[in-house]
Amino acid sequence: MGSVLTSIVTSFVLAAGALAPAADARPAPPEQRTGIPRLTDDEGRTLTLRGWNVEDKANRGDQALTAITEKHFRDLRAKGFGFARLLVFWDDLEPRRGHYSAGYLRKIERVLDWARKYDIQVLLDAHQDVFGPAFGHRGIPAWATRTDGLPFTPHPEDWFAEYFEPAVQRAFTHLYEDPDLQRAQARMWQVLAERFGRHPAVLGYDLINEPMGEVREGEDLATAARRIEARQLTPMYNRLARAVRAADRTNWLFVEPTPVVGEGVPTGLGAIRDHRTVYAPHFYNTAMEAGADYDPSAGWIESYEAAVTAYPRQRHIPVVVGEWGPLNNRLPMMGRFYRDAMTSLSRYTSGWAGYVWCYGGGYCALDENGAFAANKDRTATPYAPAVAGTVHSDTYDDSTRVYRLSYTAARRGTTEISLPPTAGRWRVSVDGRAEVRRHGGEVRIEARKGARVTVTVTGTARG
Repeated sequence: MGSVLTSIVTSFVLAAGALAPAADARPAPPEQRTGIPRLTDDEGRTLTLRGWNVEDKANRGDQALTAITEKHFRDLRAKGFGFARLLVFWDDLEPRRGHYSAGYLRKIERVLDWARKYDIQVLLDAHQDVFGPAFGHRGIPAWATRTDGLPFTPHPEDWFAEYFEPAVQRAFTHLYEDPDLQRAQARMWQVLAERFGRHPAVLGYDLINEPMGEVREGEDLATAARRIEARQLTPMYNRLARAVRAADRTNWLFVEPTPVVGEGVPTGLGAIRDHRTVYAPHFYNTAMEAGADYDPSAGWIESYEAAVTAYPRQRHIPVVVGEWGPLNNRLPMMGRFYRDAMTSLSRYTSGWAGYVWCYGGGYCALDENGAFAANKDRTATPYAPAVAGTVHSDTYDDSTRVYRLSYTAARRGTTEISLPPTAGRWRVSVDGRAEVRRHGGEVRIEARKGARVTVTVTGTARG
């Protein structure tokens, strides 16, 4: 998400929510404890997505997506990840109204083919930052940007502050409410779904990245966010769902609240009338985005979790966090942050995509040599990408490097365990009537229906 407008947002941070209750000796399945269902595949297996955003914001037109290479997906798989959130831009797809770029569609397909080669599931994300190129960013095309002549002042030192410029806010209002722009946005998604709905790498569609809107006079930000979500985003998502479903009935639709949810503000989204919907909030903290270290005593993670779980529990839909990870990972408490964040996310989500899979500094997961940036190696843990049965517990202890999965096999099918290539080795033991096959960092387990299976993965000493 980048830096944020701290002076506006921080006043809306809520008090910490209640911590999750301690597990008893025989914990209920995760869905029963949280009231939030898990993501599933076509075989009915319980899915866990672990991966990263993959992007090229710098290049456009003929050079669009050229910063993304096959190496990105080869390295994702080599480090134990199986999920990518791929940023695509409406301004590249439809540079002129009604003209869809065949070249851009081919470039997206090339990226998806790399993902398929390395068995990476992809979420296509219709990305926007500060609306689009009319304001010096990427996303909604300039021809679809209407400002009513309101002013816009760039904030190069804090780009997220540009969302609060009058011209940007009015552009969002027109996108949500003008019938011709509604039709154009729906048609854009229909084009993508028609082209890629049957591609084997595609898991779903993130309908718009970090949607914002217009704050009315007299409203505080939290009130404005809930109104925008209820009255503008909910109808938009239902329109786009209908457009996608005209071409693709099977892949998942991911819907986001406004970024204000990151401050512990429950969303105002209403019902999305679709049979395969995922709630996809982002997980950013205002203070850390502005450069502060993690402060466990502030209770931000607990507050966020309490707020963000209310909507998917009410609507009974899975959760996948679409972006997370602070800019400065070298601060003294960042190791603790990753440990606490991973523990929290594993309680209620079906997975996440970190920000961002690139090679260098800043938000990049890797350095120039392909090694993890400071503390980001903590995201590479053992996990179960797919479980053929009912999950009873699924935990990883960072301090002991022990991962445990307990489930009851509900059908014929393969349970998959991913082991990252971290320092040291992983020992795998399986308790229960099951056939186990291991090849490198992948473990596959077959069990008869009704069998109770416990998988324990133990990391040997580092170094």
